[in-house]
Amino acid sequence: MIKSDLIKKLAEDNPHLYYRDVEKIVGTIFDEIIIALENGNRVELRGFGAFSTKDRRARRARNPKTGSDVDVNQKTVPFFKCGKGLRQKLNEA
Repeated sequence: MIKSDLIKKLAEDNPHLYYRDVEKIVGTIFDEIIIALENGNRVELRGFGAFSTKDRRARRARNPKTGSDVDVNQKTVPFFKCGKGLRQKLNEA
């Protein structure tokens, strides 16, 4: 599912809301998650999961195309940990 599919589904499930309002709501939620991660905070959505950041140290890697060694700088990457409720739903059989 992509962002536009999510907006469309939410608009269909909530006919009392305008499509443009649903777009703003979804956009605001994503923006707030991004801002929190930029500030080094953790975002937890109970039953769904938690978004946080992890620091990756600098390292030497190999370019798969040429086989030569390259230096990869230290960086911060987003990280998602699945919540218990979501994990249980995915593993129901």
